[in-house]
Amino acid sequence: MTDAGSTRSERRPSPLPLPRITAAAGQAEEAPPPESAPDPQRWRALTVSLAGAFMVLLDVSIVNVALPSMERGFHVSPGTAQWVVSGYALTFGLALVPAGRLGDTIGRRRMFLIALSAFVLTSALTGAAQTTGWLLAARLLQGVAGGMLIPQNVGLIQDLFRGPERGRAFGVLGGVVGVATAAGPLLGGLILDLAGGPDGWRWVFYVNVPIGLVALLLAARLVPVTTAARADGTHLDLVGSALLGAGVLSLLLPLVLTEAGGPSWLWWLLSAAALLLTAFVRWEVRTSRRGRAPLLDPQLAATAGFSPGLAIGLVYFAGFTGIFLVLALFFQDGLGYSPLRSGLAVTPFALGSAVSAVLAGRLVARVGRWLTVSGLTATVIGLGTTALVLGRVGGDPAAWAAAGPLLVAGLGSGMVVSPNTTLTLESVPPRMAGAAGGALQTAQRIGSSVGSAVLVILYYHELTHSRGSSGAAVSDALICAAGCMVLALLIAVAELVGRRRHRPATAPRGTHRSSPESDHDLVAT
Repeated sequence: MTDAGSTRSERRPSPLPLPRITAAAGQAEEAPPPESAPDPQRWRALTVSLAGAFMVLLDVSIVNVALPSMERGFHVSPGTAQWVVSGYALTFGLALVPAGRLGDTIGRRRMFLIALSAFVLTSALTGAAQTTGWLLAARLLQGVAGGMLIPQNVGLIQDLFRGPERGRAFGVLGGVVGVATAAGPLLGGLILDLAGGPDGWRWVFYVNVPIGLVALLLAARLVPVTTAARADGTHLDLVGSALLGAGVLSLLLPLVLTEAGGPSWLWWLLSAAALLLTAFVRWEVRTSRRGRAPLLDPQLAATAGFSPGLAIGLVYFAGFTGIFLVLALFFQDGLGYSPLRSGLAVTPFALGSAVSAVLAGRLVARVGRWLTVSGLTATVIGLGTTALVLGRVGGDPAAWAAAGPLLVAGLGSGMVVSPNTTLTLESVPPRMAGAAGGALQTAQRIGSSVGSAVLVILYYHELTHSRGSSGAAVSDALICAAGCMVLALLIAVAELVGRRRHRPATAPRGTHRSSPESDHDLVAT
């Protein structure tokens, strides 16, 4: 297994291998084998795996612009059509952590190929849907396939990369997450414009098929066999999977049904979610103490940067994802823009995010959490300014007036998603990488669902009370999104202060990350 401890810039002579006692299992474990040469095709393998991840994440937002066409094609209400978006988010979130654990157990390559094959097949089934039931069922299955694929990218990075390269690889992954979400409206509008006709929406799904097949062939050739099952790998923690799945379902169901016009009594499920997730945490601690492999190792909570990174991801995505939904409502319903023109209006955000994400991936090893703090500050400023501009400027000039502030917000966003992914996962032991990546994505999906529901409700509430003023509605929604960014900023600052307090006085600048041993196991004290 790749030595994840090589993330430090200096090497020390390796002592004789000695057994260590892990906090999770309380049993002897051999020291990791000597570091092997990195895979020469690691960057090609990463490119292929990220192509799959881009397709999966793009499908979170690209469908928004196609919903009106689906409503007309199937003669359904907006609430029913919204299930095409909400159902995907629901099953996507449910699959993440169990799929990550399976990748840790049976190998990343195998899980990646299975998930990518399933995603291609379900994309074709969704595009070919002839009835509403067929459409929704295929879309739910597509979400499961997407949730199976995403955690394998994190595991592959942990297995294939070391040292500063790992930070850059995580930076690219974070950039893909941000850019795919931001670029969805533009690409969706472009596809609808090119396809034309009442069935043009089908190509939003069909486009995944040729790209996915090419990625599948390249992945079978380039993605290496890396992580094998451990001795306890046959234990899949079915009870933990059931508790976590039921808890996440109870949490997400009221949120996604709110967007789809569901009954208000479902909000009582949030109480059940709290109980189920508490029971899940207790079960995982108990499983770990019994010396068995839990679904989500409790040690992750003590891993440097993991818990605050999860919190930042959850809160940030609560504001981030809903932005594009309310902007699409504003530009298309409020100002009468076409789907393509609406997508072009938010392109400055996507471009800014793409540029800054690449740069942030290279700088995060030196700058650390300061990069996240700077990015969140820029995002808050950009969104706040956009809210003020769109509240006062309407019609054709609105898109041009908002371009500059959206560019600033996008530049800030690229410095948040990419570095936070790196800082959250860099000290996670490779044996937990898939489950940890699934946990981070689950937090982001929960944040996305919460934010989308809240911002849409706020938008329509203000639209009603302002007598149809879409400018006032989008302004209030964007200010709410900026408020989420402010909360994420406070968490990032608190984590930065905490790292400074716990950094050894003799440590040179830039060595604020965890010790080499923490990349393998959190050794019991």
